[in-house]
Amino acid sequence: MKLTDLPHRTLAIVRGRDREAALRTVLTLAEEGITAAEVSLTTADALWVIERARRELGPDAALGAGTVLTAHDAARAADAGASFLVTPGLVPDLVTDGAIQLPILMGALTPSEVITAVRSGVLAVKLFPASLGGPAHLEALRAPFPEVSFVPVGGIDTEQAIAFLSAGAVVVGVGSPLIGDAASGGDLAKLRTRAARWRAALAGEVTA
Repeated sequence: MKLTDLPHRTLAIVRGRDREAALRTVLTLAEEGITAAEVSLTTADALWVIERARRELGPDAALGAGTVLTAHDAARAADAGASFLVTPGLVPDLVTDGAIQLPILMGALTPSEVITAVRSGVLAVKLFPASLGGPAHLEALRAPFPEVSFVPVGGIDTEQAIAFLSAGAVVVGVGSPLIGDAASGGDLAKLRTRAARWRAALAGEVTA
């Protein structure tokens, strides 16, 4: 998995109360060109959503599991068809567990946490919650860690996404500003509109 290849440098974070709606959300985003998605394990019947989405999107889709807290979570997500794992914080045993072979985006916020995550051999560091320090925090972290791939997540709208990417993020993770209530049964037409605006904003075609 190469993060720089993700369309629109965007990882959509899908979390909702309705499994059918969550599945429709993942598939609708893919139709709208936002093809990299993380299904949080806090979503209703999340493993079912991942399994069905994998079946619909095919083996090459960037479809991951988020809010992974244990090796057991990771193993179940892998069995369901996840191609990468995302954690909210440091979970080093995911890397040391030899049974888990998937790329990991591990959550970190402080320099010490970034060091721990990087030494674990993760694909990227999920800067979370990114809203606490904003793009300035990312810029500060990149000074001592210029080779680390950072993926800011948490409270990021289009304006902030552009600022984080300008500050050196390889990808941004976006949840409710893009997903809204779609994964809990909300209007998919509105999701399509938000997706189109997100794509256009990140392409520099409109301001958000």
